[in-house]
Amino acid sequence: MNTVASKSNVASEFLEIDSKGAWPLLYQHIRNECLNYDYTFLEARKSQNKNLNRYRDVSPYDHSRVVLSKGPCDYINANLVTMERAHRRYILTQGPLPHTTGHFWLMVWEQNCKAVLMLNRIIEKNQVKCHQYWPLGSQPGIDNVMELTDVGLKVQFISEDEAPYYTTRILRLTETESGNSRDILHFHYTTWPDFGVPESPTAFLNFLMVVRESGALDQNVGPPVVHCSAGIGRSGTFCLVDSCLVLIEEIGIDAVNVREVLLEMRKFRMGLIQTPDQLRFSYWAIIEGSNKHLNGSSGQDDTSEGTIELTAVPVNHTGHEDAEGEEPPPLPPPRGESLNRSHFTETESSPTGNHVELSPDTEEQPPDKPLPCEPPIELPQPPTRQLPSEPAGSDEGSYSTSSPSSSPEYIPLKDRDGVRMRSVRKDRLLQQVREIKRKQQAAESWQQLKRSSVKRKRSEDED
Repeated sequence: MNTVASKSNVASEFLEIDSKGAWPLLYQHIRNECLNYDYTFLEARKSQNKNLNRYRDVSPYDHSRVVLSKGPCDYINANLVTMERAHRRYILTQGPLPHTTGHFWLMVWEQNCKAVLMLNRIIEKNQVKCHQYWPLGSQPGIDNVMELTDVGLKVQFISEDEAPYYTTRILRLTETESGNSRDILHFHYTTWPDFGVPESPTAFLNFLMVVRESGALDQNVGPPVVHCSAGIGRSGTFCLVDSCLVLIEEIGIDAVNVREVLLEMRKFRMGLIQTPDQLRFSYWAIIEGSNKHLNGSSGQDDTSEGTIELTAVPVNHTGHEDAEGEEPPPLPPPRGESLNRSHFTETESSPTGNHVELSPDTEEQPPDKPLPCEPPIELPQPPTRQLPSEPAGSDEGSYSTSSPSSSPEYIPLKDRDGVRMRSVRKDRLLQQVREIKRKQQAAESWQQLKRSSVKRKRSEDED
């Protein structure tokens, strides 16, 4: 299929919207329809659960939230998204915080999940996007096991296989009381910029095919856990593309309405797909994926005959910058201004005083557009020499324009000694994580002291 030959309904719709630059308009229509949803998220607003949310304006709906059966509480910021027509189930969740890592792995254990799909990096543009929730395994016997005493689980690093744009790990999850264990596949896509999109869907589709071939999306296992930082933008894009491609395989591309599929998914978790660019990329990936399916391609080739010739046309919106952070104490800074033109009313919602609650009239409106960048965390650098910085978000998409098989000259880092550079990067990441943990512990100690002082004062006042 090319630009001249007959095109599917999805391809025709894509080209028409692209020619008019109407992606923000379509995105706004979808957003407006979702404003009619009356789903509640009361559990997320409970005082004891507020510090378990990475962002105050991204909350799980009550009717589809994942409920933990044991552990310190039953709450986690996660939703089960069920797409019955596509025979798919996904658990979409936020990137774990330091104090919710145990809850995250407990969910993986209880839901019998075979795989975790991570679509962000731990640190992006000098901001922590997600806690280091699995052992690195760089020093056997030292950092290859993570004990989660609060939920009675243990995570062990088994193996790791690096590709140019993603990494596959095997992690062994063990219930300490019974001794039962399961191996969990950890698919880590490393070149997808926050709020942005890859420049081409080719590498993304290859990643999707790898995940599919592992059996992680099959019906006979638990739903995969899919997360980025907030669990709505990149995560929503992945699930939308996968579900639509399944439907195309079953009923044909002309019978699939991408917009309706997205609206159905948004009934389970708020704000899926965060920008017009992500919506455009989803359409593009669906078209390219359907071409590979119709042409009998395995999905590992960079190009296939009939691919629509498209250029990465940027959509005007405020947000290829990262807007998420994890700076203690102990809650991360707010995601920013509400994504539905609401105003925040500052309230003292937790002992830390960092929460700002949404105003009552807009509290149930889902987030739908990117927010301004938070101040970066000052991260320590190794004293030996100057290290190259991580690739900027706007450049990350270039890493995913071709697959490994067709790009023999691809060099992910300027230094040709790949083994040495990977070791340096791991060492730097370890140092950054240790510093963050140190700050977190110091902040928690201060807050505990502060709370004790308040309790003591209240007791004296009562006497």
